[in-house]
Amino acid sequence: MDITQDNLTQDNIVGVFNSTQHYEVLQELGDCYTTVGDFAQAQGCYEKAASLGPDEPGPYVGLGVVALQKDLLDDAEVAFRVACRLDVNCARAYAGLAMVAQQRADYKQAFEMYLKCLELDTDNLTALLGLFQTSCQMGSFAKVIHYLEVYLSMHPGDTSVMFSLAALYMKDGRFEQSRKILLDVLTLDPANKDAANLLEEVEHNLTQIKQGT
Repeated sequence: MDITQDNLTQDNIVGVFNSTQHYEVLQELGDCYTTVGDFAQAQGCYEKAASLGPDEPGPYVGLGVVALQKDLLDDAEVAFRVACRLDVNCARAYAGLAMVAQQRADYKQAFEMYLKCLELDTDNLTALLGLFQTSCQMGSFAKVIHYLEVYLSMHPGDTSVMFSLAALYMKDGRFEQSRKILLDVLTLDPANKDAANLLEEVEHNLTQIKQGT
């Protein structure tokens, strides 16, 4: 039914509002089902949400995540690309495409998509850690170091990101910076064995450098 100026009654307005509200509820339900691993229910919610909001990228991002969890990489890629087409600034869709590429061991494509996501949303932890993983595969650290530093400036106590940055500093030969961050990690989390082991390796490198000079 077309809503023109002549038939824009209160009932029509309420109907449109309820439709929007229904879309949002379905989208949130889909996200909840995805979180608890009930992908069949999540998929049903996202499909209904997509029918109510055909121009919204959210349901397609959700469908992409569900397909990715079920290892249906082609379906996931299609869903994420639809989300990108509906909203060229949908950071989560680019993160999804990056995860698909990473699963296919296409690290160059994954790296580019994670970077695109972080250009739109520097706070996206999934993309940040994905970029860290792909950079380790590719041996290219400069860009990911920048985004990790930006993230930590906003979340200074995130030990998982701090550890990732310390590991990249070490790989980049920046041992003093790596040591400083690892000491901070161990101050926040004294039982962190990975940080303690990496610190031992960093200090070994620093000792070798001092002995060589």
